Amino acid sequence: MKRVAKGCVNGLFLVIAFPLAAIAGFGRFGPTFSIGAHACATAPGILGDYLRIAYYKLTLERCSMDSRVSFGTFFAHPDVSLGQGVYIGAYCVLGRCQIGDRTQIASHVQVLSGRRQHRRDESGQISGSGEGEFETIDIGADCWIGASSIIMAPVGSSTTVGAGAVVVSPIESQSVAVGNPARVIKKASPAKSGC
Repeated sequence: MKRVAKGCVNGLFLVIAFPLAAIAGFGRFGPTFSIGAHACATAPGILGDYLRIAYYKLTLERCSMDSRVSFGTFFAHPDVSLGQGVYIGAYCVLGRCQIGDRTQIASHVQVLSGRRQHRRDESGQISGSGEGEFETIDIGADCWIGASSIIMAPVGSSTTVGAGAVVVSPIESQSVAVGNPARVIKKASPAKSGC
C-alpha cells in the first residue's frame, strides 16, 4: 500500500514539474534549466523533495525517482546521471557528474565539473565559464561523501570521503580519503560473506 501511495505522489509531482521541465526543453536549454533547478531548490519540506526529484527525472540524463535531493541543492548542468536510492543533503551544488546507486552525499558538498573550468590567457586574464574544459565526475555506488567536501575527480565505489576533504585526483574504490588535498588513509577490505 505504501509503495502504491508513493507512486501516486510521484506521479502527481511529475505532472506538477512538467511545465518547468518543458520550459527547460527537458534539459536541453541551459538557461531555463537553471531557472527551474533554482526554483525547485527553494521548495521546502518533503513536498520540495518530491518536486525536485520529479523535475530532475524529467530533465537530467538519468534520475531515479527513489532518490532524494534536499532543500537548497541543485544541479548546475543537466548532464547528470543519478542512480537508485541516492541521498543528497541540503545546500549542495553539483556540476556534471554520475552518481552511483545508494551513494549518500552530506550537506554543503560541491561536485565540480572537473579542475579546469577556467583558463588564463597569456596576459593572465581569466576566461568565462563557457570556455573551460568540463569533465563528468564519476562517484561510484555505495559511497559516503562527507559534509562540505569538494569533489573535482572520480571517486571509486564503496569509498568514504571525510568531511571537508578536497578531492583533486582520483580515489580508488573501497578507500577512506581525508584532507586537503584528499589522500587515502585506509583501504577497506571486501565484505566477507557468511558460510
